[in-house]
Amino acid sequence: MPAYKYTLKSGKTMWYANFYYTDWTGQKKHICKRGFKTQREAKEYERSFMDQEKNTSDILFSSLVENYLEDMSHRLKPTTMENKRFIIQGKLLPYFGNLKVRDIDTIKVRRWQNELISYRDGKGKPFSQTYLKTVNNQLSALMNYAVAHYQLASNPCKAAGSMGKSKADEMHIWTQEQYEQFSKAIQKSSVKLAFDVLFYTGMRSGELLALTPADILPTKRIDINKNYAKVQGRELFLEPKTPKAKRRIAIPDFLYDDIREYVSKLYGIEKGDRIFYFTKSALDKEIKRVAEKAGLPPIRVHDLRHSHASMLIELGFSPLEIADHLGHESVKTTLDTYSHLYPDKDQQLADRLNQFRRTPPTEEST
Repeated sequence: MPAYKYTLKSGKTMWYANFYYTDWTGQKKHICKRGFKTQREAKEYERSFMDQEKNTSDILFSSLVENYLEDMSHRLKPTTMENKRFIIQGKLLPYFGNLKVRDIDTIKVRRWQNELISYRDGKGKPFSQTYLKTVNNQLSALMNYAVAHYQLASNPCKAAGSMGKSKADEMHIWTQEQYEQFSKAIQKSSVKLAFDVLFYTGMRSGELLALTPADILPTKRIDINKNYAKVQGRELFLEPKTPKAKRRIAIPDFLYDDIREYVSKLYGIEKGDRIFYFTKSALDKEIKRVAEKAGLPPIRVHDLRHSHASMLIELGFSPLEIADHLGHESVKTTLDTYSHLYPDKDQQLADRLNQFRRTPPTEEST
């Protein structure tokens, strides 16, 4: 694994890597990479490159990650990829990056899990159970990838066991009264309307930020057909989260009138322009700031969607109707997410059966 040095016009000495390799099609390729400050850096580049070309579990975990992310980038949405990179870079590579995949066993996985479980921030708060579950799932996904494509015998995460929980123990929601208290404390009309739309439609924040005047239909419906995201400074309009997320939902008259009035005051706006020109992070900051100002328990922006679903349940809508309205892929998703909001439904059923049994049959029915 030689490295070569060369001299710039300024007299400074630099190093370059120069080598051949066989790609996945069987063709021999040549690589010449310049610009390294030291011989070690040039050799490390060649070693890392050649390591990525391996298709065995002898590959370094860091090289597996690069190959995995490159592969998945062609199959997953940019927002999903951004979340994966954030978790992998912050929670996986610092622990496993320099290990060979074959050397990551159940003991190493358990020690990594225990360190994350024991973590406390400056205020003494641990990672949430749902976050721990998400991080663990990402490591397991990488090891499954190694089993499928790099001849790893088995996934050590399965034997090590999981950590965290898929769902939070408690769902944070606001009642309509609490939301109206929040809404009245907002000063900017654009921000107030944005939160009103989120609470009274239950749409996702990405769906809200992708709305254009053309999506506000004369039938007093909103056409939800795209999702807005900002990834590494790039603004993206993406397909909805699932096929059923593409939907048209009816909205109350007051909300329709408020949207139309607001849009009419936007100078020079075209049918395809975004109505709300702020980011998800801006909404996150605003909901925290205004909630504290209004003396309300803090919730996330996404919890407004849960609050809307809770309101629909209280109004007596069925899980199927709620699933269609929220754009869930199946009723199972709705029931899995909101079943705990139906605590007295079983008792209501029993009460109705009691009523039915106490009603004596008429002569006509016998």
